[in-house]
Amino acid sequence: MDTDDLLPLSALQHHLFCPRQCALIHVERQWRENRLTAEGRLLHESVDAGGREVRGGVRTVRSMPLRSHRLGLAGVADVVELHGPERRPFPVEYKRGRPKAHRADEVQLCAQAICLEEMFGTAIAEGALFYGETRRRVAVALDAALRDLTERTAAAVREMVRTGTTPPPVYEARKCQSCSMLDLCRPRRLSHPPGGGRAGGGAGPPHGAPRRDGRHTVSLKTARLQVPCGSI
Repeated sequence: MDTDDLLPLSALQHHLFCPRQCALIHVERQWRENRLTAEGRLLHESVDAGGREVRGGVRTVRSMPLRSHRLGLAGVADVVELHGPERRPFPVEYKRGRPKAHRADEVQLCAQAICLEEMFGTAIAEGALFYGETRRRVAVALDAALRDLTERTAAAVREMVRTGTTPPPVYEARKCQSCSMLDLCRPRRLSHPPGGGRAGGGAGPPHGAPRRDGRHTVSLKTARLQVPCGSI
């Protein structure tokens, strides 16, 4: 797969939270920020500004570029710790909130680990999620079930972008009210359009048009890919 065709890692998290949200961002190239995404962006910026350091035999690298041609993904890791003399990579993803019931955060971390495995030629058994509200790091085992979910989600996102498909809205009050894309999505109105029909999806802009994704602008014709702020 050509490097220019790699999709942003964040798309996996968006898809697991809501496939329509994923399509609005990565197919239709739309973006809105709210308080939650702004807080996430500021957290990522503070982490990214830390540079590199070595402490206790662990080298910490921030804003490390990542890519996986097998998954068709690219992005930037918040933090990668390199342990021991062999520099074993250990990814750490920062999130503004707290641990969630769904596995979107874990899938994003697992995708980062798969990228690192390709890049370093080594197996990675574990990573960690750091949550801003609890100020605690949560260890995540990168087991077969999580890897399978990550690969299936990556395939679903690639197919969504390839076909330019935007799923119809499904209104879920708790989820939708926290989503920065609420005004663009209009789930309550489009879930029950006039005449009793159901809203369908729409095709995105032509292949190669720039996509705006939180902390970065992604073009299908360029390799400028960065990890955006969490939108969930």
